[in-house]
Amino acid sequence: MMKSLKLILLTPIIFSLFNCYGPNKEEKQVLDSQAQLEKDLEMYKYVWGRFFDGDTAIVNEKYFTDDVVIVTAEGNLEGVEAVKNFYLNYFLGFSDVEFTIVDAFGQGDKIVKYWNFKGTHTGDFFGIPASGNKLDLSGTTLVSIKNGKIAREQDFFDMMSMLNQLQQNSGDVTIDAQNEGVL
Repeated sequence: MMKSLKLILLTPIIFSLFNCYGPNKEEKQVLDSQAQLEKDLEMYKYVWGRFFDGDTAIVNEKYFTDDVVIVTAEGNLEGVEAVKNFYLNYFLGFSDVEFTIVDAFGQGDKIVKYWNFKGTHTGDFFGIPASGNKLDLSGTTLVSIKNGKIAREQDFFDMMSMLNQLQQNSGDVTIDAQNEGVL
């Protein structure tokens, strides 16, 4: 009886000792997934930081899948060159460009980026002629990662706010709750 009681009392201790030697298979998968997500987030922030610092060549096959897709209201754009050409509009349309990733987080192979874009509208921007107006716009991008590369992006922002800022006649207009201190 005493031997059985000792065995019953020691069983949880024995199991916990075995568990202390490392994670089980499921725990290892979770840890590996979290490590990959952190690596993907770091790569993603690096790529867009470099791009908006002027290194447009960073949009390449090392960081983007060959069949990367940018979802737009006018239709999907596919391929690395299409992505580069799409985002080059921000450099062609604006001077004094400031792009900030306010926050980025994710789960699995999905990333959500909260961003802010500022610039002076000094060139043609997706067919909108230069106005000289300041733009201060925040938005969110949904991102899919595949094998450590950017596979898909879709931006969400207040289009009316952007058009109002670009087409105003005089003075700066900022229609952005984040900058007003109201969320």
